[in-house]
Amino acid sequence: MKARQLGNSDLHITPIGFGAWAIGGSGWEFAWGAQDDRDSIAAIREALDAGVNWIDTAAVYGLGHSEEVVARALEGVRDRPYVFTKCSMVWNEHRTIGHSLKALSIRRECEASLRRLKVDAIDLYQIHWPNPDHDIEEGWSTMAALQREGKVRNIGVSNFNVAQMNRAEAIAPITSLQPRYSLLHREVEPEILPFVTRENIGVITYSPMASGLLTGAMTRARIAALPADDWRREHEDFREPQLSRHLKLVGLLRAIGDRYGRTPAEVAVAWALGNPAVTGAIVGARRPGQMLGVSGAADFRLGPRERAEIEGLLARQAA
Repeated sequence: MKARQLGNSDLHITPIGFGAWAIGGSGWEFAWGAQDDRDSIAAIREALDAGVNWIDTAAVYGLGHSEEVVARALEGVRDRPYVFTKCSMVWNEHRTIGHSLKALSIRRECEASLRRLKVDAIDLYQIHWPNPDHDIEEGWSTMAALQREGKVRNIGVSNFNVAQMNRAEAIAPITSLQPRYSLLHREVEPEILPFVTRENIGVITYSPMASGLLTGAMTRARIAALPADDWRREHEDFREPQLSRHLKLVGLLRAIGDRYGRTPAEVAVAWALGNPAVTGAIVGARRPGQMLGVSGAADFRLGPRERAEIEGLLARQAA
């Protein structure tokens, strides 16, 4: 995989990174169901063997568990990947999740992540959500201080809009933005992606496969059988009337992929990576074998014909 420079940083990342949300396991508000840590570790190492050079996690994933699993997976790894994590989503003794951008809270989170990840410094530390909005300045000032102190090497934001990024940039440069971006969710295209391009802010997109919907493996039967604690059960993307439209799109992605020996997932991720504003895409995997069906997207380019087919279908569905 040919690496790309991430924004204003000295990081050169592969087009695909390993997403560690689902490996947080069950027992928390945004879980994907039960997860075997042995599968998680094997999936991470498989991704590294395929050339992936960064992992994206967050303190809140599994309420700290994802970070711990990432650390276990990297034990003994000679060529360590970059490790990215996030702050601002906090939980209490009842495992209830809230948001904080207060300086003391972010500092506590940073120290806890450093311990769980077993690293001296975090390669990219990101504010997970801009909540509460009125504390953005305090939160970003703290992030900049952590960078000056050497606890984190680069600082970024996730789910920020243009106005919020402008407020942050008045304090310190933003290395990267992490937005949701896929064929199903393109709300960042009109304003946010042009802004980050002008400002030399890198972009690492999350959910380029729409949380599994665009992989080609998601069927109505599989959705109906999702565990009770899988957050996707109640999400509108996985329910009618949207579901039928999404599955029809998957059919087209499969047809396009068949022409080139690619999976629907590779077509979906390649579409996101084809936007010149995008530096990299986060791809989650929960067990060995899954990353191998997606990693080829890093070197796959959709041509004008394929893009026109996809846009045509989406336009007809929106009419």
